[in-house]
Amino acid sequence: MRLDPERVRHVLAAHTPQRLPRENLAPAAVLLPLFVRDGEDQVLFTRRPDTMPHHQGEISFPGGRRQPEDFDLLATALRETEEEMGIASEDVQILGRLDDFFSVHGYHITPFVGYFAYPYAFRVNPREVAEVIMVPLSRLRDPAIFRTEDWSHRGRSYPVHFYEIDHHQIWGLTAAMLSQFLQLAAKA
Repeated sequence: MRLDPERVRHVLAAHTPQRLPRENLAPAAVLLPLFVRDGEDQVLFTRRPDTMPHHQGEISFPGGRRQPEDFDLLATALRETEEEMGIASEDVQILGRLDDFFSVHGYHITPFVGYFAYPYAFRVNPREVAEVIMVPLSRLRDPAIFRTEDWSHRGRSYPVHFYEIDHHQIWGLTAAMLSQFLQLAAKA
């Protein structure tokens, strides 16, 4: 079953995103990019290079820290997507946003969901992206590839989500955002 972008927009509009206080956290944003390839809904991920100062080799959505020139956090997500993948902001149809997330590394992250037409002439920035990963949405819905572990950090326990797909492990905040999106998209 294919996702209708307008139906996803409707479901995300009906969802009231949980907004967390920013406190002393650095504002950041990501884009959960959706597209259709070979008649099947896909999610685009990137794998960070092993040379990055933080989160080496991890799989994530395009995104990063808000810069002073960014009008808002949506502008941050779109700018970072263009810097990392070469997907122009005018080529992304924003469908909505998910809950705020915070990282143990001091970031307050706002995820947006967007749709772009495929095929697309990506211009991948090798300094920020070691690999482009495209995963069919149907495979991400398979409960056999998902698990949650309880991790402890600074005396608190946190659920950490994991998706094991092919030779890739999607985990942490990326997996938490993906999990929330999959739950909401099931209503679309």
